[in-house]
Amino acid sequence: MTSADVVAIVNPWSGAGADPGVAARRVALLVDRFAAAGVRGTVHLTERPHHARDLATAAVSDGASVVIAWGGDGTINEVGAALAGTPVALGLVPAGSGNGFAAAIGVPRAPAAAIDAALRGRDWLIDGGEIDGRLFFNIAGIGFDAVVAAHFNTRAPGRRGMGPYVMIGVRETFRYQAARYRVVLDDEAFESTALLIAFANGREYGNRIRLAPHARMDDGKLDAVVVEDRPPLARLWSGRHLAMGTADKVSRIIARSIVSASIETDGPILYHVDGEVGLTGNRVTVRVRPRLLKVRVP
Repeated sequence: MTSADVVAIVNPWSGAGADPGVAARRVALLVDRFAAAGVRGTVHLTERPHHARDLATAAVSDGASVVIAWGGDGTINEVGAALAGTPVALGLVPAGSGNGFAAAIGVPRAPAAAIDAALRGRDWLIDGGEIDGRLFFNIAGIGFDAVVAAHFNTRAPGRRGMGPYVMIGVRETFRYQAARYRVVLDDEAFESTALLIAFANGREYGNRIRLAPHARMDDGKLDAVVVEDRPPLARLWSGRHLAMGTADKVSRIIARSIVSASIETDGPILYHVDGEVGLTGNRVTVRVRPRLLKVRVP
């Protein structure tokens, strides 16, 4: 590694709670680990939505070979989208509520160890997915999980975490009204009143909540998971499989390994990409983007 090709992009709010000193400590730790590794790096703090993507785009233009994203899955998605299709490697320091992407690629949770992996690890070329023209690297979803993400994202920084996520999920279990979808998975077409329709590149949402236990990030496929709707108590009972890593054992579920899909319904479609929410018309297309992103892993 040359002496000036590492850029770190830090979300000062991810996982920070109400502690105002978190950002300064993160910057100090990065500077310390850069010095220990003998590299000269640059650290930026994000200041607004989409700032991480802008900073990563600039880093690519400036010739960086590694960009480290310190934040949650949303920050990592922004940086990854800017690096996709370039030779620049993505390193990461997980600091979100779920950290599903970090778990999928085996990055340590401890910040110092994660930074060292980004500086000294090996490169792995992984697939990405695309839904409604937006890239994702872990999981995109339509239906129940998108609604939970939308409510969760309205919470102020410092009031997120696993507890509120579970609380919102349980509440929406009793409130959510499923829609009727026309689904095409590769060449297979069917209709479904689905609780959720998800497309997984990685195995889990985060915190060991595994939706697609057999997903692989470098196989040129996405794991499509269509969960038929069921009454609220049955939704709760089926949900235990997510924590057990046995979601493929749930009744009335369709799971396929696919390269493309389309979803159509009678109204606007709310979806999420790595936990960040989008809204589109009554039809959305999905496809895999093989070997799209270089990630730095231990």
